[in-house]
Amino acid sequence: MRDYDVNERVPEDAMEQPVEMRGYDRVDNERGPELGQKLMMKEYKPNKQEILREYELRIKFLSVGCVVSVGCKDIPFRSVKEAMECVNDYVNNPYEESKKWRELFESEE
Repeated sequence: MRDYDVNERVPEDAMEQPVEMRGYDRVDNERGPELGQKLMMKEYKPNKQEILREYELRIKFLSVGCVVSVGCKDIPFRSVKEAMECVNDYVNNPYEESKKWRELFESEE
């Protein structure tokens, strides 16, 4: 492959095709005259194991209720039953539950 001057137009057949990236979809559309393709961004959704490994989960039982710690956030619960329901929801669907809790924490700040 030959080198091109920065001011010289590179022929289309000499250009490499864009690399598909994890978390992106390729859509045929106008991106520009050089590529004729557009990469549309979509929200990257890590798999369940990646999310669960991201934060340490601790449960501290108290005389009434408990405190669930996820990473650096401590969440108090009035009853152990309520806490276990939330922990189970988080383990079963960590992506959606973490979004819900993140929104809650951000609205309280």
